[in-house]
Amino acid sequence: MDERPVDAGALIHELEGHLLIEATRGEGRAEASRFTRQFEWLTDSQRAEVEERFAEEYVSLARLSWRRTVQRGAELRGEYEEAYRMLRRRLLSVWLFGVALISGAAVVAVSLARQ
Repeated sequence: MDERPVDAGALIHELEGHLLIEATRGEGRAEASRFTRQFEWLTDSQRAEVEERFAEEYVSLARLSWRRTVQRGAELRGEYEEAYRMLRRRLLSVWLFGVALISGAAVVAVSLARQ
């Protein structure tokens, strides 16, 4: 048996993925059935084949959409992280300038007080 500890988070993500795929397959089958109803002239075997192909294409398009969403999420994350780093640098610069200004004012005040 494997001695490695089970990563609960990874297991949950994998389970969610399987559930999402199965839900999408169910949606695809339902949409395929709805789609083929308008073609009354199809035989049962033709209808089944069209529904099968429709459902497969539905899942394929859903996966493509998910990949694009993940890719765009990663792009946005990079953009926001870069903006956050820039804001942190600006804040640090302003803070250092403020400390230097206050320190300089304190030195001037002390030297004036000694005179």
